[in-house]
Amino acid sequence: MADPTAETAADKVADPGTGQVAVDVTGGGTGVTALPAPAPRKRPTGTGRKLAIGAAAWVIAILFVLPYLEMFVTALRPADQLTDDSYLPSEFQWSNFIDVWKDSTLGDNLKVSLIVCALSTLLVVIVALPAAYYTARRRFRGRGLFLLLVLVTQMFQPTSLLVGLYREFYVFDLLDSMWALVLVNGAFNLAFSVWILTAYFGSIPVELEEAAMIDGASRLGALRRVTLPLAMPGIVTAVIFTFIAAWSEFVVALTLMTTPEKQPLTVGINNFLGAYEVQWQYLFAGSVIAIVPVVVLFAFIEKHVVSGLTAGSIK
Repeated sequence: MADPTAETAADKVADPGTGQVAVDVTGGGTGVTALPAPAPRKRPTGTGRKLAIGAAAWVIAILFVLPYLEMFVTALRPADQLTDDSYLPSEFQWSNFIDVWKDSTLGDNLKVSLIVCALSTLLVVIVALPAAYYTARRRFRGRGLFLLLVLVTQMFQPTSLLVGLYREFYVFDLLDSMWALVLVNGAFNLAFSVWILTAYFGSIPVELEEAAMIDGASRLGALRRVTLPLAMPGIVTAVIFTFIAAWSEFVVALTLMTTPEKQPLTVGINNFLGAYEVQWQYLFAGSVIAIVPVVVLFAFIEKHVVSGLTAGSIK
């Protein structure tokens, strides 16, 4: 005896698109009622939200750019129009950028800053890389305390240690020497670089190095070909932080360096602030020149931030 429930179930066909069931009303079990295709749902495009975010981004960008634009305009003002209320001068004095090189030691100051920042950054990277790699790969006793002490050293400002630094460099006859600035900037930026590089090395799986060593690479070769490319974002961050910190350092350089030609750019620009007169056009012209190397550094290494995320992981 046939089961009526089975016949009823056989006469029903589910539409896979909507989940609805079409029933064979003829009773023959062969006809299926066709269901119309459902209309596609309209999803919100979010155009208004994108426009709002874009407008907010432009407003924020303009607010950040305006001080630099004002600095650039003031650097081009003639000396007799520095106190005018107009936003733009009647004429642009491009010779201010030429006179600031002729009438001051700004060229020598720029060279000193570039040398000090480059050597300080190189010193930090050379010392921080092996220290951070060993700390990330070895679980030695006191590792947590070591990282804590490294972080605590960031709380000390150079100003609080200024007297001790002056006496120390006086004993070693390093006053008024670029090497004093290299050592100071390297020492004060080393802790941050070790901390951030330890975190980056710790996030890289050790199995990648083991696979490279199985293929015949030494530990040093695995570090150079696999780990360092993957840690490139951390290295770039340490380089940027060290370079900018050394570039903007002022108090220690003002104390240790007495010869105008040996002073870095931050101290050289400060020399335009006289006791009775302030040469605003030269001060702002020097400030514009001071930001150019940092912008060039960012433009040069920005591509390595993204490429370093995956470089070295594919053989």
